[in-house]
Amino acid sequence: MDPTYLCSGVDWNAAGPALSMREVSALHGPEGPGREDEGRHDVLLAPGTRLAFEVTAEGKHCLGFHRVHGREDRTWVPCADQSPAERGYQCARCFAQDDVRFMHDIHRSGIAPAGLKRYLDQPHWLYVATFADGSTKVGTVSDPRKRARLVEQGAVVAQLVAHAADGRIVRILEDEVTRSVGLQQAVRSATKAASLCAPLPPARLEHINDGFALAARGLLEGGIGIEGFEVVHEEFEPPPSWSAVLGHSGLQPYPEFLGSGRHGFRLRDVLGPSALVTIDGSDLVFVADLAQLKGRRLRFGDFSTPVPTVQEALF
Repeated sequence: MDPTYLCSGVDWNAAGPALSMREVSALHGPEGPGREDEGRHDVLLAPGTRLAFEVTAEGKHCLGFHRVHGREDRTWVPCADQSPAERGYQCARCFAQDDVRFMHDIHRSGIAPAGLKRYLDQPHWLYVATFADGSTKVGTVSDPRKRARLVEQGAVVAQLVAHAADGRIVRILEDEVTRSVGLQQAVRSATKAASLCAPLPPARLEHINDGFALAARGLLEGGIGIEGFEVVHEEFEPPPSWSAVLGHSGLQPYPEFLGSGRHGFRLRDVLGPSALVTIDGSDLVFVADLAQLKGRRLRFGDFSTPVPTVQEALF
C-alpha cells in the first residue's frame, strides 16, 4: 500500500514553495523521535506539477511540538500518540510541551523557557501587511526571516514600520498598534485565497497599506512610553511571479474542500498559501487554499477532481 503522509502545510525556501510532509510510519514520540528529517517528503509546488491525493482520515492530526534552544536552533518532536488536533494543530499534551506557545505572552508575563528567551533576544521587526482584498494586519518577525515571513503569508503589499531590539519589545508595539490603530493580528487563509478571485487594483492596495503604515508610524513616533525601538520605512518586495497571479482574470474558488475526499489538479502558480490550479476537463483556473491540508493525512494516487458546474466570470 502507498505510504500515508502527515502534511504540515506550505513552506517557502530558496527552491520555492513546497508542501511539507512526513511519512506517518516514520514518526515517533518524544522517547525516540529519530532524525529531524526522518520520513520527510516535501513536494515542490512548481508550475506544471500535478498534485493528486486522497485525505485518509477525518479531521486534523497533531503536528507535534518544538523545543527552542536558541536563535537558530530548535528541535521538532512528533506527537507521541499521533492524536487528533485539539488546539489549532496540536493535541493538549503537545501544546503543553511546546516552547513556542510562550512567545505570544512573554511580553506580559515574562515567563518562557530559557531557549525561547535566547531566541527572542535578537532584533525583530514590526510590519503592516495587506492582502488582495484589502484585508490588513500588523505582525512581527525575527530579523533573519523578515522577507520569508511575508512571502509565506502571501502579503501583496507590506511595509516594515519599526525595528525593535528584541522580541518582547516588538510584541508590545504590535499590541499597541492593534489597540490604537485597530489592525488585526491575523488574516485567515480562506480569506487570502478568496481575495485572489477578485483582487483590488494595485494602486488601491498600496493606498490602503500606506494609510495603515502611516498611522502605525505616527503612533510610534508620538511615543508609547517604552524604549528599545526605532521607526523605519522599508517596503516588501514580493516574488515577481505574484504579478501574474494578481493579473489573472476570471479566477474561480476551488470547488471542493481540500481537507477531505480525493483531489487531482495541476499547479500553475502559488502565492503564499494559495495556489492557482487547473482541473482535467476544464479550461477554468481555480484558487485552492492549500492551508486546508495542514494537519491532514494524505495518500498520493491517481485521482482527479470532478469538473464543477461553474460559469466563468464575465469581467
